[in-house]
Amino acid sequence: MTSGSYRALAVGTALALLWTSGAALSQSALPVADEASAEQEAMPVTSDGATLLPRLDVGAGAEGTAGTNLIAVTPEEMDRKKPANLREIFTGEPAVAIGGSIPSTQKIYVNGVDETNLAVTVDGSRQNNKVFHHNGTYLIDPALLKAVTVQAGVAPADAGPAALGGSMGLETKDAVDLLEPGRNFGGFLTGTWDTNSETFTTGASAFGMQDGFEFLGYINYSKGGNFTAGNGEEMLGTGTNLLAGLGKIAYETPEGNRFELSHEQVRDDALRPYRANAYINIRNEPVLRNYELNRQNTVFTYTNTMPEGWWDPKVVLAYSRTQVETPVFNRATGEIIAPAIGATSSFNGKVENKFSFDIGSVTAGFDFYSDRAKLSYDAVPPEFPDERASNVGAYAQARLEPFDRARISFGGRIDNQWFTGVDDTDFSNAGVSGNLSGEYDLVPDFLTAKAGISHVWGGIPLAENFIQNPAWTYPDDLEAVTSNNYTVGLEARFEGLTLEASLFRTDIDNARFPTAGNAMRNFDLRTKGWEIGARYEWDAAFASIKYADISADVDGIPADSEVGRYLTTPIGQIIMLGGGYTFHDWGVRLGGDVEIALKNEDTLVKHPTDPSDKVALPGYTVANAFVEYTPPTHTNFTLRADVRNIFDESYTNRASYGQDFEGVKPHLDPGRSFRLSATMRF
Repeated sequence: MTSGSYRALAVGTALALLWTSGAALSQSALPVADEASAEQEAMPVTSDGATLLPRLDVGAGAEGTAGTNLIAVTPEEMDRKKPANLREIFTGEPAVAIGGSIPSTQKIYVNGVDETNLAVTVDGSRQNNKVFHHNGTYLIDPALLKAVTVQAGVAPADAGPAALGGSMGLETKDAVDLLEPGRNFGGFLTGTWDTNSETFTTGASAFGMQDGFEFLGYINYSKGGNFTAGNGEEMLGTGTNLLAGLGKIAYETPEGNRFELSHEQVRDDALRPYRANAYINIRNEPVLRNYELNRQNTVFTYTNTMPEGWWDPKVVLAYSRTQVETPVFNRATGEIIAPAIGATSSFNGKVENKFSFDIGSVTAGFDFYSDRAKLSYDAVPPEFPDERASNVGAYAQARLEPFDRARISFGGRIDNQWFTGVDDTDFSNAGVSGNLSGEYDLVPDFLTAKAGISHVWGGIPLAENFIQNPAWTYPDDLEAVTSNNYTVGLEARFEGLTLEASLFRTDIDNARFPTAGNAMRNFDLRTKGWEIGARYEWDAAFASIKYADISADVDGIPADSEVGRYLTTPIGQIIMLGGGYTFHDWGVRLGGDVEIALKNEDTLVKHPTDPSDKVALPGYTVANAFVEYTPPTHTNFTLRADVRNIFDESYTNRASYGQDFEGVKPHLDPGRSFRLSATMRF
């Protein structure tokens, strides 16, 4: 399809939305009073008339824990940001860095720790996404997400096994999140046009609930060309061909027993640089090759929305899978040898119950996973190596408020892991993890101190698919990876002003870093830093600023993006500013954000394993803004305009791979672009 066809499709979609808006006016939202009464009717109540609040799950499927560094991107924040990729989800949060200029190469770093060292779930399903170090570790369409929560560093025991650097939970949307008040059925259409890459994105959804049944179906498709960097250079291999979908069905009995089944799938299929996250070619390798990345996540969940006494159960049974397929070329002749297919998967689940008391609760249960990482390379000779790991764990986590000014949480877990190498050698290991955190109001309603500490046993991590070698052998005394995390902070609140400061450190010992010739090479990782921030909110607006200084060492030497490929990346000093204002009477909302990265010279130190000379990371400043309009008389219709990289800065995001080496050409990020979108709800 030509770019002209995309423009025609965009205009046609916009006209269709406008045409249907008039017919949909009769289905607009209820008055405010009716909304309140509808919400009250929807809330379950106990026999004595008390309202039961819904169970709040944050941070890798686990409840928020007092004293930890909790980063929560709420549904309200998601609606304000309307992110198009992972990086835009975390604007305003310098502790979370996203490397990669396109969705298929984006990687997440929390306090400088690579996402593969976190306990990551989607709707409670464990993710096993270490497929290829030149790809991102996680591909998802943000349009599917309701909220994202991160517990940086110290994570609770019920966050799952191997939460070495913390936990992260992503939650997709439900029908109840999208339905207009007072309605049982609904849907929406969206259309977005990006002027830089001439990318058009269109989405459609339908959802409803009736007699205890719920359903949701959503599909989103993006198609476009290469984008242009701030210096005017076209970045080859950055086109868009992304298809994402989400389906959910649920049933809730009158007694509150809720059964839900969801399936989410994302596919990215396009030409990328030969090494997808940087321009690195050896001899006669082509500049571009096709990458097809598929990820799927299927989850069954049972909960009770009206718990009584000590009965508040949760059961999760899930399967997740990520696959990358790309051809391998002969470096001497430039001819295709064979396609290489790498796939990681996880069959996982948990059974737990939350026991509530007057002063808090205790969550206890057990979980399991069966993970696999496999490479299929049909060359001569063919290679089909794979590694497998299974784990069973038991855990308990207490969250207590022993008196008015103090909140405390502590817990532990015991894990037993079975690991099988490419040569079918089996190993069995067991370990114990524990955590303690809390917060105390030094001055009630004004100043709170918080701190946390944890020790985590992580077992033997699987190697990424594309590095696996069928000739690998393993030592008899495999050592599990472990970590220690420390956080301490202060938070002050006065009317609408919040001031916060925190220190953090993560030590990961015996982290696995395999090479083609060494299955069990390992390093020790140390990340540390501090963060300060301020936020002021009033009726219709907010303003915020945060500064983070994050450093990382690998075996005692400052890390770079090569030696840190499974562990970390050099971050340095980042400043993020944000603000927004809503004109309620006019239906207008506007806002913006700025990211400032200061020059980082830590990368000039050369690690013994580095392949080439080093360069410092340059500083940059990137500003973005948006304006959104929802007509007061047509509240089911929204128009939005975003300006990304307003000043057309030529830069590479601080967390992106390869920019700290001589002779490596990293991806530049997109230059100035205008993003125009329309949403129609019915």
